[in-house]
Amino acid sequence: MLLTRKVQYAVQALVDIACHSPGRPVALKDIAYREAIPLPYLEQLFFRLKKGFLVTAVRGPGGGYLLARHGSTIRISDIIATVEEPLRPVACMDERKECDRRIRCAAHGVWHDLGARIASFLDGITLEDLAREARQRVVEEGGRSSIL
Repeated sequence: MLLTRKVQYAVQALVDIACHSPGRPVALKDIAYREAIPLPYLEQLFFRLKKGFLVTAVRGPGGGYLLARHGSTIRISDIIATVEEPLRPVACMDERKECDRRIRCAAHGVWHDLGARIASFLDGITLEDLAREARQRVVEEGGRSSIL
């Protein structure tokens, strides 16, 4: 299973905000620079993240984006669901993790359980968890990181 670049960039950008925003907005151009993400791509992502109530925009000089709520309440699964279609381990499963062939498919239970485990894993990781890890990496590397 391969997550899209959209998901990767959204998570990177939100971790960047969590690390750089002690109550003040972070400009997209700064995130783009630090995380090496094309600015037009970030603009599209942040439109979705704002509609998904994960970030809020602050207009004017010194404006930018803030997390809409504390990072400990934003799960990685929330970010994925906001910028991407629901994760499915196989193409034949819909949002309810069901399949037209479930009665005849010997592997249906495997795919269903895999989807449940992936969802549980992603539900168990918060943005704050990743921000804490990013801060720790900076300390371990002696301050040489793009995140801080």
